[in-house]
Amino acid sequence: MVDCAGQRYDHVSTFKHDFFAATGLYRGPDGLAVLKHGRTNDFITILNGWTGRFLTKREVRIYREVHGLSGVPRLIGTVGNSAFMHEFVPGHPLQRRETVSDEFFDELFDLLRRLHERDIAYVDLNKRQNILMGEDGRPYLIDFQISLHLPPVGWRRAAPVRWLLRRFQRADWYHVLKHKRRLRPDLLTVEERRQVERIGFWIRLHRVLTRPLLMLRRRTLRQLQSGDSGAVVGSDAK
Repeated sequence: MVDCAGQRYDHVSTFKHDFFAATGLYRGPDGLAVLKHGRTNDFITILNGWTGRFLTKREVRIYREVHGLSGVPRLIGTVGNSAFMHEFVPGHPLQRRETVSDEFFDELFDLLRRLHERDIAYVDLNKRQNILMGEDGRPYLIDFQISLHLPPVGWRRAAPVRWLLRRFQRADWYHVLKHKRRLRPDLLTVEERRQVERIGFWIRLHRVLTRPLLMLRRRTLRQLQSGDSGAVVGSDAK
């Protein structure tokens, strides 16, 4: 059981234990909601609880920045300084052989375009599991844990920062095109096919840099699954 925004929510089930967070499904007076709890235990001594609190704070900031944007669930509120809750989106992660409508990728590109207009790069769209297929057949994005929000103020106006943001946003675009090529190749335009078949230096570099992190995540999750069953608030309640 957990309190958020003046309402009480009861734990229903645990979705997953991620590298830096645990996510669970809760039921409140207005229906289902999702609680994401940043890890504060010392599963990696050097990280301690600081990382969980930091990532929670920055992800909440992004949810507030995109408030009202169709395709992103509404932020309900924070729980302490290391967890937050958002609306539940009925649906499932995009599957490898998912059947999607003719409009699905147009809607996803439109959502991505509106995120980019807010100086946000999603960063992790290479994993199709980060794209939700709603029961209404529409795409949703929910996990902004490693996303970047770099509005052009202060030091963020510097040319290297703007360049970096554009690079990550181009990678967002490329990865959605990659999913479109796999699921709806019949809808690819000539220009889109040219873009997705051209693997640039930055995409190759992304793969090289993220491979060690992927292996570290897998080893850490195996350790967590063997001794961290109560990481989601209220998951041990009877």
